[in-house]
Formats: sequence, C-alpha cells, structure tokens
Amino acid sequence: MAQLFPKKIDLMIRGVGLAVAIGAGVTAGGMLLLHHPKKIEPGYQPTQPIAYSHKLHAGNLGMDCMYCHNTVDKSSYAAIPSSQTCMNCHSKVKAQSVVLEPLRKSYEANEPVPWVKIHRLPDYAFFNHSAHVNSGVSCVTCHGRVDQMIEVKQVQPLTMAWCLECHRNPAAHIRPAEFVTKLDWKPERDPAEIGREIIVKKKINPPVNCSGCHR
Repeated sequence: MAQLFPKKIDLMIRGVGLAVAIGAGVTAGGMLLLHHPKKIEPGYQPTQPIAYSHKLHAGNLGMDCMYCHNTVDKSSYAAIPSSQTCMNCHSKVKAQSVVLEPLRKSYEANEPVPWVKIHRLPDYAFFNHSAHVNSGVSCVTCHGRVDQMIEVKQVQPLTMAWCLECHRNPAAHIRPAEFVTKLDWKPERDPAEIGREIIVKKKINPPVNCSGCHR
C-alpha cells in the first residue's frame, strides 16, 4: 500500500493521535475519581479538619443557618463561615480548647480552615442557592435535618432526576420565607397547599428545560 504522507508527517500524526488518546484517558479517569459514588451519593461523610457539631450549634443552641452561611439568600453559592465568624463566639467560649486550636491558628494566620466540601455538583450543572431560598425552599429539602447531625453527611442523591422531580412538583417543598431555615417547622395544614399558594403569589415557575441548569 502506498504511503499517503511522508514518514515525518506520518509519525507526527501518530504522535498527536496517541497524545489525544492519553489525554482522553486521563480526563476520563479524573472524572471517575471526582464523581466516584462515595463522593456523590447519599451517605458521603468526610472527616473535617475541626470536629464541628451542627447538632450543637444549629440544634441545641438554635443558631440560624444564615449566621454562618450568610450568602444563601443573596448569591448562587452558600458561603462557608470565615474564622472571624467562628471567633466571634470562640474568642470567649472554649477559648483554650485543644479541639479549636486549628481554628485559632487559622484566625491568626488569616487563612481559611480547609473544610471538606460535602455536597458536590458537576461543573456543568448550575445551581443558585438564592433562587431556591428566596422561593421558599428550605435547607432541609436538600441537606436534611442538619440540626440533628453531629457530623454532616449527604442525605439526598442530588441527581438530575431528583432535581427535576422537585421542579415539576415543587409545592410540597415551598414554605413561607420565615421558616426556610427553621428545619423543624411543622405546618398546621397540608404543606403542598401552602406551597401552591406561595407559588401563585410569587409566580414561581421552576425551569424543566436543559438551559435551566446547564448554561
């Protein structure tokens, strides 16, 4: 068979093809590692650098979620509290605790505590916290009863099918704004009925088309 390209060009094409194949393999491996079921399925509960108990703070002490995660109603992301936020209390409360030594070092060095992210979405999925919170979707819908968790873990699948199920029938997950962060809220009547009233009042219409979450 006649050679279509000079030997030098032929070797170059083969090299490029090999590089593309290796790159694709590395990318695929990275995606598999990043989205390994242990990191995206319910039950994922990584060890954090500081033993922080949501049950103590949000549950027993009744701290509002927005005190620490103060961007959930203003931004697409939920801010992780800075060391300064924690030290507002812990400069006085348990100020010499050995457990809180990493927090004090973080504060003194003006560097963030390396908290491990629990609820992960793929980069190609867009999620806006403020749009949900301001519509009346409670933290508990996606994150569960965090106020009862000593160590936070993922309780919902966070899959596209799970999100679409809510977007198509959101009424049961919509509550009055003043109860969004009240995780133990118990409505006096059918929550779906309350949700439908709020949907009409606020003209809520969750997207179910691709561009709603993939932009």
